[in-house]
Amino acid sequence: MQMLDIGPVLVANRGEIAVRVIRALRELGIPSVAVHSDADAGALHVRSADRSYGLGPAAPAQSYLDIERVLRAAEVTGARSIHPGYGFLAENPVFAEACERAGLIFIGPPVEAIRGMGSKIEARRRMRDAGIPTVPGGTDPLATAHDAAAAADAIGYPVAFKASAGGGGRGFRVAADRSAVEQAFTGAQGEGLRFFGDPSVYVERYIEDPRHVEVQIFADAHGNVVHLGERDCSVQRRHQKLIEESPGPTVDPALRERIGEIAVAAARSIGYRSAGTVEGLLVGDDFYFLEMNTRLQVEHPVTEMVTGVDLVREQLRVAAGLPLAFAQGDVRMRGWAIECRINAESAAKGFLPAPGTITTWVPPDGPGVRVDSGVRAGDQITTHYDPLLAKLIVWDTDRGAATRRMLRALDEFEVAGTATLIPFHRNFLRTPEWERGETGRSLLADRTWLKATAETAPDRHATGTKQEIS
Repeated sequence: MQMLDIGPVLVANRGEIAVRVIRALRELGIPSVAVHSDADAGALHVRSADRSYGLGPAAPAQSYLDIERVLRAAEVTGARSIHPGYGFLAENPVFAEACERAGLIFIGPPVEAIRGMGSKIEARRRMRDAGIPTVPGGTDPLATAHDAAAAADAIGYPVAFKASAGGGGRGFRVAADRSAVEQAFTGAQGEGLRFFGDPSVYVERYIEDPRHVEVQIFADAHGNVVHLGERDCSVQRRHQKLIEESPGPTVDPALRERIGEIAVAAARSIGYRSAGTVEGLLVGDDFYFLEMNTRLQVEHPVTEMVTGVDLVREQLRVAAGLPLAFAQGDVRMRGWAIECRINAESAAKGFLPAPGTITTWVPPDGPGVRVDSGVRAGDQITTHYDPLLAKLIVWDTDRGAATRRMLRALDEFEVAGTATLIPFHRNFLRTPEWERGETGRSLLADRTWLKATAETAPDRHATGTKQEIS
């Protein structure tokens, strides 16, 4: 394999994605640099890297989100490139621009692509101009609750008010009728300002119980843009993903080709480069552009499992100026992959975070099982960071076989010291709703059902009677 002259690479992130990138760098013979807060000094990503640098206190604003400290880390450690992972600074155009000014290679898309897609209002405008279908709604920020009501009346109820800079369920409020508009508008506006520093809000038609389908795209600096099929991420709570799968259970080859072409056109329209995801709402066979994530996604492993493409390695190749190692005609989706997010949360308690110290950590293994994790036994889980402990990914020949494999792996996953979503996943994947390929929205809104997912030990012999051999 061609050597990539982009190292050392500083990984400006933590947890499982930092470990994932560092492993890819090691396989390519590229030196890695980890950064960490005081709370993460002994974390797995720090122990995995060739070098490490302390950024400061546990609070993200004083460590991982401090651009000057991250750039100082690159200078002190001699890093030539920065991989932002996802979250934190990954979609921050100010950070990407600062990397370029400092003479560092930013392993991600161009600054203008990040900036253009970072604003949902601007993204909707650009997609409409490019002929990409979008959810019916406005492309102008709303100034007052009166303006919001007038716009909602014109669109028709129910409507969704969205913070232009929002994400992860933040800055998203629904109004079922005119009486709910003011509260929904001001709520979205307040969260947009509080979490993203931008109070801009727009309105669009609220589509009830759509499928959340996204397309993985990849582009290089040589004019090549391809898609790697779709992921279905419809199982969510509070607009945050819990389970992802590829391919989508309702997507046939013709629909796959059509939404893939939409995603490629969207990427070309903004001069994209590197890995990205075009997210959309699927209603029947109608696919509406929702947003574009200008980074690697948490759920990227399911795409890797069904296509055989190492997305992180491809990011590094593209950052080094090389063309994509594959063309559209080379992409083949084989079998089925499912990812369950193992968060330190209790679904039985409304998905409340569950900080604590991990006393037992025994991940599953075996054929077709992958665990992307950034923790080990003895690690302390705090409220400073995202509660994602690991991603459990499985592959098998079809959806039914992959589900059975996932259930086996979940039953083998041993974690103690903190509550996790393992019991939730075990229960959810056994429901008729999952078997039928539904979104599961009714179950996730059912507090009684969620309480039934309380922490219980798995019945490891539920499929038969244990036989003693003498």
